[in-house]
Amino acid sequence: MSENSKIEWTDHTFNPWWGCVKVSPGCANCYAETFSKRTGNKVWGADAPRRFFGDKHWNEPRKWNEQAKAADVRHRVFCASMADVYEDREDLERERSRLFHLINETPHLDWLLLTKRPENVVPLTPTPGGYLPKNVWLGTTVEDQQRAHQRIPKLLETPASVRFLSCEPLLELVNLPTLSGIDWVIAGGESGPKCRLFDSDWARELRDECRRTGTAFFMKQMGGVRKPFPEIPSDLMIREFPERKEVAR
Repeated sequence: MSENSKIEWTDHTFNPWWGCVKVSPGCANCYAETFSKRTGNKVWGADAPRRFFGDKHWNEPRKWNEQAKAADVRHRVFCASMADVYEDREDLERERSRLFHLINETPHLDWLLLTKRPENVVPLTPTPGGYLPKNVWLGTTVEDQQRAHQRIPKLLETPASVRFLSCEPLLELVNLPTLSGIDWVIAGGESGPKCRLFDSDWARELRDECRRTGTAFFMKQMGGVRKPFPEIPSDLMIREFPERKEVAR
């Protein structure tokens, strides 16, 4: 799937492939797995095949890049909503290499790579030394306290133009071990028929920590069974974006 995105914090969504394996509590009610099954694609689990795409699909970001260049703006591309770029499988190596060639060919796009496997970023990035291109924003999902302690240090080990946390679905009150080196925090509740409890005060704690550290904060949604979701409280209606910075190599 490559399209202009309905996700509020990005301009486009691009999927180099479909399919993944659940690795933590945030995956329990995975919307991508549900959507793939609804469309007849059995691509979830360690033994399932992944769904790959042809040249027409892969050329879409090149069009977005030319549009951004002509308008003298930068567009954000969320990659990947239906997969994890850093899932460690042999059959993904060629596609991951193709993705990073594409990222380098589209300098007017900022590629937002969100992973639940930040420990795999350096060993699996197909570039010398595992360095990320300058137009990559690297993020990890932090749904609970355990994942905060496990994933944030791994994220901070990797140089990136922007590092961000997706605290969605936020499943409990999370005290972030640090925001030093983190540029952006996205917060939100779970959606879908099996959605779990979301307390707006959990998001307020993240907001307040971002205010103390000068970190951009983006409140995405309250979550719920179906859209329209409950209205975001006025004090949480904050939708900031980070500043892109140069990274020393």
